[in-house]
Amino acid sequence: MAIAMHNSEIKILPETFEFLKNLKENNDREWMQLHKKEYLKNENSLKKFYTEIEKGLNVFDEISTVKIFRINRDIRFSKNKMPYNFHRSVSFSRAGLQRRGGYYLRLEPGNSYMAGGFFDPNPTDLLRIRKEFEMDTSEIRKILNNREFKNAFGDFNKEYTVKTAPKGFRKDDENIDLIRLKSFFVSHNYTDDEIFSSEFKSMLLHHYKLLQPFFDYMSDVLTTDLNGVSLLE
Repeated sequence: MAIAMHNSEIKILPETFEFLKNLKENNDREWMQLHKKEYLKNENSLKKFYTEIEKGLNVFDEISTVKIFRINRDIRFSKNKMPYNFHRSVSFSRAGLQRRGGYYLRLEPGNSYMAGGFFDPNPTDLLRIRKEFEMDTSEIRKILNNREFKNAFGDFNKEYTVKTAPKGFRKDDENIDLIRLKSFFVSHNYTDDEIFSSEFKSMLLHHYKLLQPFFDYMSDVLTTDLNGVSLLE
């Protein structure tokens, strides 16, 4: 069983990770077929947990879509032919054109984390964000440097950047550290003990709520032009 009731709270249990650990060591269709009932029981329980998170998010935000990522891997063009992911992940999309950004959760033994923001935005949105940063970064830096935000997330993930400067931007721009980014998101890692804790649900929702000033700012940027005129009808 992946979850249990604890003081009226749904809790993820170690059995969830035991299954994923075993799947990692026996990553083939024959093993999965033999353990299909266990897999389905875990999936059903995790869905209940995701539903609880969605309810919690809707207290301070509005969620339109919950996407549970498939455990099956797309191996058509991959050298890695293992058929299954040995982690479970889910994303929660915000509702409405005026709400930008999304919430993510990955559950994996020894490598669980939440993330939130704008991963690989489309070219129009990416250019708009960069142009905003070219003009003024005082507001986004204030958000990033907020003590509680900084303690929880650190800085933007810097893995996805261009090497020097995007086309049309100066290499010596004072805000090039932000302009170079190709994605704009933050994350927070959890230990396995934290995942199994009865406090994990509230901990996760707390971290999601910390994203609100960031989401509000980015939503305003992405729904207006450079003169601040709304792009929404």
